[in-house]
Amino acid sequence: MKILIADDSKVMRQIVLRTMRQAGFGHHDFVEAVDGAEALDKVAAEAPDLVLSDWNMPNKTGIELLRALRGSGNTVPFGFVTSEGSEDMRATAATAGAMFLIAKPFTAEHFESALSEMLG
Repeated sequence: MKILIADDSKVMRQIVLRTMRQAGFGHHDFVEAVDGAEALDKVAAEAPDLVLSDWNMPNKTGIELLRALRGSGNTVPFGFVTSEGSEDMRATAATAGAMFLIAKPFTAEHFESALSEMLG
């Protein structure tokens, strides 16, 4: 499977990738995007099987990215990995079509719980 990690922080993208490996998902192919606009382009070009996105990014936020994808008919599985995890954000994410929202700080167990059924 191909997984797109979208976050404007290179360090955060590396942490998400490391945590995915710790959760047992390191054998998948990973693609990175520096913001929501680049992520939207990479979804079109790379056709990932899963998108993991930060919420707050320049050029296009994570929720704007998700809404753009769903608005164009793209149903790629989508989850947020972000610093905020309020009930309002979780409800907004779910309504927009996100599968989950993992709030920082996170552990490998959070990723296992959210992704094990999908990624095996």
